[in-house]
Amino acid sequence: MGQSAGLFAELKRRNVLRAAALYVGAIWALAQGIAQLAPVFGIPDWVVRWFVAAGAIGFPFWLAFAWFYEFTPEGLKRESELDPADLTARARGRRLDKWIIGVLVVAVVLLVTNQFVLRRDATSRDAATVAPATPPQATQRSIAVLPFDNLSRDADNAYFARGMQDLILTRLSEIGELKVISRTSTMKYGSRPENLRQVAAELGVMTVLEGSVQKSGNDVLINVQLIDARTDAHLWGESYQRTLDNIFGMEGEVAQSVADALRARLTPDEAQRLAEVPTHDREAYDYYLRAEFQLDRGVMAFDTAAVRAAIDAYGKAIARDPRFGLAFARRSYAENFLAWIGGGGLAIESLFMQGHDDAKRAMALAPGLAASHVAAGYSEYFGQDNPRTAIAALKAGLDIQPHDSQALEGLALIERRTVSIDSALGRLRQALPYDPRNLNLIGILAETLTMASNYDEAGVWYERSLLIDPGNDGATANKALLAVLANGDTATALGMLQGDAMLLRITRVQVLTLQRKDAQALAELQAIPVGSFMLNNDKDLMMAGLQRRLGRHAQARRSYQLALQEAQGKIHSRTAVLRAWAWSHVAAAQIGLGQLQEGEQAIAHSQAELDPARDHVDGPILLVANAKNYLAAGRKELALQALQQAMALPGIGLTASPKLLALDPDWDGVRQDERFLRLVAGHGGE
Repeated sequence: MGQSAGLFAELKRRNVLRAAALYVGAIWALAQGIAQLAPVFGIPDWVVRWFVAAGAIGFPFWLAFAWFYEFTPEGLKRESELDPADLTARARGRRLDKWIIGVLVVAVVLLVTNQFVLRRDATSRDAATVAPATPPQATQRSIAVLPFDNLSRDADNAYFARGMQDLILTRLSEIGELKVISRTSTMKYGSRPENLRQVAAELGVMTVLEGSVQKSGNDVLINVQLIDARTDAHLWGESYQRTLDNIFGMEGEVAQSVADALRARLTPDEAQRLAEVPTHDREAYDYYLRAEFQLDRGVMAFDTAAVRAAIDAYGKAIARDPRFGLAFARRSYAENFLAWIGGGGLAIESLFMQGHDDAKRAMALAPGLAASHVAAGYSEYFGQDNPRTAIAALKAGLDIQPHDSQALEGLALIERRTVSIDSALGRLRQALPYDPRNLNLIGILAETLTMASNYDEAGVWYERSLLIDPGNDGATANKALLAVLANGDTATALGMLQGDAMLLRITRVQVLTLQRKDAQALAELQAIPVGSFMLNNDKDLMMAGLQRRLGRHAQARRSYQLALQEAQGKIHSRTAVLRAWAWSHVAAAQIGLGQLQEGEQAIAHSQAELDPARDHVDGPILLVANAKNYLAAGRKELALQALQQAMALPGIGLTASPKLLALDPDWDGVRQDERFLRLVAGHGGE
């Protein structure tokens, strides 16, 4: 006991204990500093680990140094050269105490900064603007699942390889601590890209999962490997030799192994979901994978035949396993999507009804699946016109899978229409880091920015879309319209609109009309099929307006009659938006035919169906259209009142701007009115 007390006293006298505290504090502070600066300078994580390891190795040597040597005002001296009775020893101890306090203060400040400042900033960046010109930032536990190689002799088994990739990706997406890139952003890459580091930089990840699938009869061989994209190091890999009878749940095993390799912690709910198997019927499983393959093709290319094939395959899966909740959820999504893009030859009303029934069945069978809530959300909004119920369903899906891009996209579409444009922008910016090359998301973001009259940023996003896909006709057409909305530059816009794609041709007609080249616009318009037009455009009405300005009154009358006949058949449509547009088209046709009183009554019906202040998407566009109807009927005061109201609405930027008003020949009847001149000068509406 006495020897221990003597040793402790000697360690204290030689300031060894103080030196030890100073060393540990300095290593701690430096390690935190390096860790916080690592993302700025691209320093890999292993540097911090090696620094701490080196510090631990050096600790005994530092203690030995402190035993034999001491710092004095005269410099470094051996302990044996110092007088034990020297009064400066206490001063040296106090000096070391100050150094220890200083180092510990720095370490604590760095710790607090990391916990409460940097982490908070990182969280807020999820909902903040993603810099369009720079790649997304990679985080420590971030992963992209690249397309799996189909090594089967039969090329028709491509659906199986794609299905395995998607199932694994979906399971990984359910782990909250992982940043998982959606498949829409990874599908353009090959299964084994040459420049893995570049791919990872474009997607904003640090790791990638590669895989291959070989299916022969009843036997399946699946190889997967996790790679550090920065160093090409192999982090984990496994081969799964299975049969179609016992392949169920393999995707959960892979997800669990990847999570372990990336040191991601699972909540009890996440662990339970990974262990769940959607079906134990091999044929139902196979039909489901085939359906997913077809649905993917259909959604990407708006291919109604592929979507119909997917719906049929989902039906066969459900027939094999009537409790296959995931198949019900995905069939519901497919049915609502097909109805939304025109039905593909099937009755739209029936598709919406079946989609609604399937969503309810999915919720009853699999309420713990995000896909069930997403299906319910899309069905309630697109099929049932219940935005509040849809928002609640989609938010419930996000509670299960916080970064589900379909749920976030759906919420953005609903919120920009019924809640606020800023809320929708927040949703889209939250989704993009997890799906950075999703052209649909980028297009919706750019369109929503256009609604907010933020033309500069919208243009940057359209440019990014064209960098990813130079053949993106939608981005090209919308970027051309931006040139008109922002600057009134019809010449630049027309130069962009070269090509025979329907969307480019329709937009070309609009720009030629603004240039008052009515004969060219009419010739272009006549060659475009009727089915190519969007909700707020009617080919016969557009033709009638051009024919009237060209003095071809008999042709114009015939076009107005055709437009009236078509519009009257839609005034009993199932949704308010469809009915409002139908009545607006009825009004335009009746006014063109000289039926002014009936036309004004139709405008009133249109406005009664849809309150422009409650619908930020169609509301402003519809109000501008009805303002033009009033002006065509000779009701100048009502036209200006409606236009002033429209120009003050959120979302007006998509359909009108001061520059566009100055060009549009439809406003010639009020062009010299002081109120219209104020709008053209950019002084706003009411």
